[in-house]
Amino acid sequence: MANVRFVFDFDSTKELKVIAESLNPEIQHKIPKTDIEISITKKTLLLNIEAKDISSLRAACNSYLRWINTALNVARTV
Repeated sequence: MANVRFVFDFDSTKELKVIAESLNPEIQHKIPKTDIEISITKKTLLLNIEAKDISSLRAACNSYLRWINTALNVARTV
């Protein structure tokens, strides 16, 4: 098993909620061989990814980081 934890600090709770809500459909659609957990505290989003092997962990990290980046770009543009 391999795992990683990302901690994202946001300037506002509004931005945090937008990002968390945008990730919800992705969490429901599981990436094979991975378990994803997201938790929110105040203005912080914690993303825990656990995978059965390193290549699955890398794939999940790439996907979630890309989705978060895309959601941030959209939220800041609107």
